[in-house]
Amino acid sequence: MKILIIEDELPAAERLSEALFQLRNDLELLSILQTVKESVQWLKSHPHPDLIFMDIELTDGQSFHIFDEVKLDCPVIFCTAYDDYWQNAFEHNSIDYLLKPIAQVKLSAALQKYELLKAHFSNSFEQLQKFRKNPDQFKKRWLIKRGTDYIALKTEEIAFFYAAHKMVCLVDAGGQKYLLDKSLSDIERELNPAQFFRLNRQFLAHINSIKKLKSIGKGKLLVELHPAAPEDVLISSEQTAAFKEWLDA
Repeated sequence: MKILIIEDELPAAERLSEALFQLRNDLELLSILQTVKESVQWLKSHPHPDLIFMDIELTDGQSFHIFDEVKLDCPVIFCTAYDDYWQNAFEHNSIDYLLKPIAQVKLSAALQKYELLKAHFSNSFEQLQKFRKNPDQFKKRWLIKRGTDYIALKTEEIAFFYAAHKMVCLVDAGGQKYLLDKSLSDIERELNPAQFFRLNRQFLAHINSIKKLKSIGKGKLLVELHPAAPEDVLISSEQTAAFKEWLDA
């Protein structure tokens, strides 16, 4: 993850940098900038980082002036000794507002928030890209071999797919199971994302098969399918927001 620190007090910037590297070993600190002018020049001449840690009171003015000169395409975590700018901060790309001296637990929570938001919006963008595909290009019928026979199933007759023991099984609305020789990822690409959702690594379900949801803590969901799934179907906290958005579309 590429980060940028905008902080006019170099010792404070170094302390923040050290604290960040204690939490994450995959960080790349692109630069430490100390003024509004220097920050504007850097941001206009370099690709923007994944995340910016930004003080508010800089030697040549408030860092909010940076946004008047540059359109930032990345989130910002404001780090300041003042607690009266938080509302203004959240109008300028802010995902968190940390008061100095910054506690390590607060910094860790801010990074976790960034990762959760990144996962959510990345998934939402991927879903949007899929929706743009012409609906006529998605698979409408499945020819499935069963013994020496072939069975034709319409896509709307499918309840869900699940993977287990290196095999993928299709379950129709009546609870009948059929083995397939495709991966879930390959199958997902053939389905309309308005109708099917990848619940987790094992399950890919039709919207009509979603019977009930139950919150089980830490942002996770337990999904009850119909027909019943062979095991518990859990949705991670990172996927929960996108899944609810899909169901409520």
